[in-house]
Amino acid sequence: MSRHDDTPPRVLIFIHSLHGGGAERVAADLSAHWAQAGWQVMVATQVDATDDAYTLHPAVQRQVLHTAGEGGGLRGVLANVRRVLALRRVLRRFQPDIVLGMMTTASVLAVLAAWGLPCRVIATEHTHPPSQALSGLWQRLRRLTYPRAARVVALTRGTADWLARHVPGSRLAVIPNPVHWPLSRGEPVVPPPAADGRRRLLAVGRLHPDKGFDLLVQAYARIAGQHPDWDLVILGEGGERQRLQALVDGAGLQERVTMPGRVGNVGDWYGHADLYVLSSRFEGLSNTLLESLASGLAAVCFDCDTGPREVVREGVDGVLVRPNGDVPALAAALSGLMGDAAGRRAMGERAIEARERFSARRVLGLWQELFDDVRKSGRYPA
Repeated sequence: MSRHDDTPPRVLIFIHSLHGGGAERVAADLSAHWAQAGWQVMVATQVDATDDAYTLHPAVQRQVLHTAGEGGGLRGVLANVRRVLALRRVLRRFQPDIVLGMMTTASVLAVLAAWGLPCRVIATEHTHPPSQALSGLWQRLRRLTYPRAARVVALTRGTADWLARHVPGSRLAVIPNPVHWPLSRGEPVVPPPAADGRRRLLAVGRLHPDKGFDLLVQAYARIAGQHPDWDLVILGEGGERQRLQALVDGAGLQERVTMPGRVGNVGDWYGHADLYVLSSRFEGLSNTLLESLASGLAAVCFDCDTGPREVVREGVDGVLVRPNGDVPALAAALSGLMGDAAGRRAMGERAIEARERFSARRVLGLWQELFDDVRKSGRYPA
């Protein structure tokens, strides 16, 4: 490298968009922290800023590749060749020390674009791979490119173990997402329900099958009659809205279950809730779970293959429900804590320890250690 190892690194983060989602928020957060530390930081996206959900720090450069667009077969292959070439041109101009690919396809493209250039690529997996709808071609490309990355970062040990088995040769590291406290506020601001004496069970996430909100509605329907003072609130938006509303209507719970959509002031909703529930079939590392714990809420979670078991401390700040996807088991766990105010309070008091366990300071320290190690390794993509 032309720069000394003790100089601030130049970092390029490559991600499809900043339209919303856990990886997108982490990209915005990491770039801001590194820019504030005096690093030269660029975020390269395939789409422009029109529909951005997250605002980049003023010192972070933004490069738009204008390479978005879907397509299968030969058109898809050609589109990805164009993406690789466009990103390679940016890498030649910006000359980063480190390229951080955010999520699988961006990581694969980053390794290909940096091939033979004097920069080191760090690939990242933000979801548990078995839950991904990844084509056979992309899976083969991941097996080809990940061993050529300087590191492959997983959010959880479970995902790292999967990669060790299925993508041999990857140099693995585990770094969780940070939880930023106090939680940020943005648009749209939607006031939570007024304090009316009712208790609220809160879930937050995309209305997507992976999140298991259908299972949650079914579990809540089993116990709603036993807890007449408890309502269920599901925050988020997505393609499952109509199906979920049909489940709610079919159970006659229109007055007890609400889906207000996406809110930018989710911290206010955590503050007005009494219990958090994560009903996901699959998880990477749930940002909403970290936020709920940091907000002082006990959590009831399905014990997915990865994620909750590395965050929730069983019986200390939450409950892990087994087997994953079992509606009666989820209903029983929810009912137990809904009827135990003292237990919820005790768990909530310990839950806030997540503010330190997953603090930005600790997580950024892990990234700093990784960057230092990568810069000293002297390894470039083959």
